[in-house]
Amino acid sequence: MPAIALGVIVYCFLDDRVNDANWLSDEEKAHIMKEIDGDAARRTHGSVKDAFSSGWVWLLCLILFGIVMGSYAIGFWQPTIIRASGVNDPLTVGLLTVIPYTCALIAMIFVGRSADRKRERRWHVSAPALVAALGFCLCAVSGHRLVPAMIGLSLAAAGIISALPMFWALPTSLLGGTAAGIALINSTGNLAGFVSPSVMGWLKTETHSLTSGLYLVAGSLTLSAVLILLFLPARVVNR
Repeated sequence: MPAIALGVIVYCFLDDRVNDANWLSDEEKAHIMKEIDGDAARRTHGSVKDAFSSGWVWLLCLILFGIVMGSYAIGFWQPTIIRASGVNDPLTVGLLTVIPYTCALIAMIFVGRSADRKRERRWHVSAPALVAALGFCLCAVSGHRLVPAMIGLSLAAAGIISALPMFWALPTSLLGGTAAGIALINSTGNLAGFVSPSVMGWLKTETHSLTSGLYLVAGSLTLSAVLILLFLPARVVNR
């Protein structure tokens, strides 16, 4: 319901073009248009052919894939992890899920402000991804203990929800703005939304435990962080 209400508000009140924004001064409009024109001049990978032939694009696809693996693991399996720690009441399980997302809300704001203040992108994506990986590992070893499981879920949620929005600063810097490359990264990376629940479900069926699936997701997040730090040049992505 809030999303529907916000959609109506945006449709009615958000201006389509800079020149239509009466709440901007003429100087502000000119400055924004100059920035937009400058961004358009730097765009690369604008065609589908350019996107499919770019190593940068496929590297970013893989990085996003690993992060989204963690996002869907949290979304699908958080109640199961809480139940496995000994909580059986559905209402209590639902209330406990508020804790990790509250931690994620705080972490996301902190990480975003830190990235803007320091003008740094690589570590502000990779560090939260590594924190999330640590959280999934803690969930895997928590067994029937509720406190370690909740700490692990809080770390995982905070890391994932902080890393995902910060990730999009990387292709924007490398590829020069909105382009076919960004569309390919988004569509390919989000295939993890199918892979993550499916593979974790299969592993749970085969092993009767979420442990192996949690370690798999932790490995995916760690791989994404390592790829960022090894292959994405700081001088480009941090500009």
